[in-house]
Amino acid sequence: MAFLLGCEKAEVDFPTKTVFSDISLGVDEGDRIGIVGRNGDGKSTLLRLLAGLVEPDEGRVLTTRGTRVGILGQADALADDATVREAILGDMPDYQWAKDGRIKSVLAGLVADIPGDRLVGTLSGGQRRRVDLARLLVGEWDVLMLDEPTNHLDIRAITWLAGYLKTMWRKGQGALLVVTHDRWFLDEVCTSMWEVHHGKVEPFEGGFSAYILQRVERERLANLAEQKRQNQLRRELAWLSRGARARATKPKFHVATAQALIADVPPLRDELALKRMAMARLGKDVVELKGVTVAFGAHKVLDDVSWIIGPGDRYGIVGGNGVGKTTLLRTLQGALEPTRGRVKIGKTVRFAVLSQHLDELTKLGDDRVRQVISRYSRRTMLDGKEMTPAQVLEKLGFSKADLNEPVCDLSGGQKRRLALMLILLDEPNVLILDEPGNDLDTDMLAAVEDLLDGWPGTLLLVTHDRYLMERVTDHQFAILDGKVRHLPRGVEEYLELAERAEVAGALPAGFVTAQEQAADEVAGKAEALAAAAGEATPSAPKLSGGEIRTLKKLMASNEKKTETLRGKIEAKQEEMTACDPSDYVALGALQGEIAALEEQIEALELEWLEAAEKLGE
Repeated sequence: MAFLLGCEKAEVDFPTKTVFSDISLGVDEGDRIGIVGRNGDGKSTLLRLLAGLVEPDEGRVLTTRGTRVGILGQADALADDATVREAILGDMPDYQWAKDGRIKSVLAGLVADIPGDRLVGTLSGGQRRRVDLARLLVGEWDVLMLDEPTNHLDIRAITWLAGYLKTMWRKGQGALLVVTHDRWFLDEVCTSMWEVHHGKVEPFEGGFSAYILQRVERERLANLAEQKRQNQLRRELAWLSRGARARATKPKFHVATAQALIADVPPLRDELALKRMAMARLGKDVVELKGVTVAFGAHKVLDDVSWIIGPGDRYGIVGGNGVGKTTLLRTLQGALEPTRGRVKIGKTVRFAVLSQHLDELTKLGDDRVRQVISRYSRRTMLDGKEMTPAQVLEKLGFSKADLNEPVCDLSGGQKRRLALMLILLDEPNVLILDEPGNDLDTDMLAAVEDLLDGWPGTLLLVTHDRYLMERVTDHQFAILDGKVRHLPRGVEEYLELAERAEVAGALPAGFVTAQEQAADEVAGKAEALAAAAGEATPSAPKLSGGEIRTLKKLMASNEKKTETLRGKIEAKQEEMTACDPSDYVALGALQGEIAALEEQIEALELEWLEAAEKLGE
């Protein structure tokens, strides 16, 4: 295997700490390396160091001459005034990309819902991320470095990306380094792992599952070594004169040994016991949907859905971005009235929601973590044990030093764990989690999963993290064409169903070659001549393929924007409810913001109707 790049005795110092100390690493052709570690330990810095974007304070970075390195950072450098097509393809001529199946696959896999003629400056953060990833993947690289590439991707896009990366190079060629908290993705793509911790980088063979087994074995050996050391110290105290300790060779890792360590570990969850406890708290009725339809204008998000959720059920909900997962959750809570049908909620049901944006922590402001937990005197029941708030926090990875931090200064992962703890202390019996794995490293994800295993209630989970979905829930359901469909075979079945429902390889609107554009213009002139000769019906002009694609994309985009704006209006209305009734200035300002949002919705709906009329729908 040919050496591509690496570093030798490198040290990286930041003003407040040493990130790396005396590390030597090498990346060879054929390497597929996953990089894991706690938040803040230097995973992103390691990528930037190897890519030559960070200079080491000591040591050196080595790169074989001619090696092409592509890197996806946490922030993009896309020009706001460029179109999506320009940002991805640059000035690449049509003949070059139009005949390249690889490039067309990237466009269809990552930006199928983003028109190519849209300006980058008008995109959401998630859309910009996908455009930047597509820009990188259409290039040709010897080494590809990806920092959190699965952020903002749904399960289908993540699965597509894993498949693409596995076939991007021939076997033994190219090299991939990826930083991600998506454990399924690591197992699927990587053949070796680097763990970043305490200024060092420790290599492991195999994907994420093999890495975990090796960590278990490493910790067992460390504990065994510590026991031997303590025994020897005791002997030295009893007998002051002893010979030198015998040399011990480092034992190799054996999978069979690690598997023996987990042979007596009980199942993750005692489902019957949890259901009995859930029924004691909830009774027999939780939530039932009967023929529920939710529509926004002419667009049906949910179509005649009937679904029963019982005590102790642990359901995962999957679906692409914008298909209606949030709408379904709000309908289940009774926060959104269905257009048709009925939602029956049990009398004893107490909902709790962990949202993506953690709005529930905003009101805590500068309060320190210890002040927040001091307001909760009662204990909560988890995994059959009563636990204090401090014990729950410790289980979620908070140290004693973290308790003195203001809530506003916590990292994203710490805020998410604190919000989860506060929710559990309120003792709900129906827990709704919307992307709870955001901002969490792999160890913290495992801690959250362990906590949820012992939670006795009904759990509804929305996430694009396939490992988290299948680890925490017992059954999965998909939203497809407005219906809620059970997936007996889990996420794999959803991917198969979604693939059948969509035409493979379809390009987004705005990505047409000059030849196709010319053909559309010729067809348009022919239609105009035919109309002038009385051979066409003026009231029903035919549209070109490009125009149809553009109109359909516009309609889909407006539907998503409208749903987002309605959510913002509801949030503003909740602010008005919580506002001081005598504060007329604040109330007036909020009402003005609501009116502006309603005007935007009206404009989007009008644009949607005009597009629908042109399509004859």
